[in-house]
Amino acid sequence: MGHYSRLAFLTGTIGLAVAAPALAADYDPPIIIDDAPQHVPVEIGSGWYLRGDIGYSVETEPRGNVEYRTFDGVSYSDNSFADTRLSNDFNFGLGVGYSFTDMIRADVTLDRFTASFSGATTGAGPCSVAFPAATSCRSEDASELTAYSALVNGYVDLGTFVGFTPYVGAGAGYTYVRWDDLQNTTYCVDGGASCGSPALAGTSTHPGESDWRFTYAFMAGMAYDLSNNMKVDLGYRYRKVAGGDMFGWDAATAASGATGVQGRDQGLSSHEVRVGLRLELW
Repeated sequence: MGHYSRLAFLTGTIGLAVAAPALAADYDPPIIIDDAPQHVPVEIGSGWYLRGDIGYSVETEPRGNVEYRTFDGVSYSDNSFADTRLSNDFNFGLGVGYSFTDMIRADVTLDRFTASFSGATTGAGPCSVAFPAATSCRSEDASELTAYSALVNGYVDLGTFVGFTPYVGAGAGYTYVRWDDLQNTTYCVDGGASCGSPALAGTSTHPGESDWRFTYAFMAGMAYDLSNNMKVDLGYRYRKVAGGDMFGWDAATAASGATGVQGRDQGLSSHEVRVGLRLELW
């Protein structure tokens, strides 16, 4: 390489070295942007659930005898039915609840149930002057009740095992009990003398009464997870409804001067098998 060629190469190299920083200054440094935080939706209503239940009273029984008064036109006498029975029937309920923790929850429920009443009384004397004095009198009575229970309930869930969650609970509230009219039929019963025919002594209608009554309940059962937010619930419930007014005086006795309520029941208790669904709201 000649002297002129080496001088040109050296001059070009120096020129590139001087131009390199200037070219580099034309580019801004890269801007690093952190990933924006992801939006996490807030669960509105988490812990709330709806429930619906259907049950059957495998045993419904009156608590003690039905008490009633008689009126002879001057004074009152206290009596009680010799026999009382309540039928078993289906009941239905709806409710809304909230799970405070994995173990503690509570709900408010409204239930409707019905029952048929049958009772009987006996008297030592004849049903009326139309029958011989040596006969006695039997009375057969029938009515129906319709009731609505509003209860506040609390539960303890005892842990979940392969989808199954056993629980226990208790509740308290009030029940509105409405009795239909009591239909009373009296029959003459043979004794020292024959009643003759017909033995039917008469019929009467006693107006039904209604009132609010204190109620409490105890529950136990098992829930199973059908899905993430749906459970099926199979359980037992004992419910006790306090006593109250049952029926009033028939028209003829009321016209003779009888006042107030004639009959009162001592309350009722039921043993129920229930199945229902709980829908958790998310």
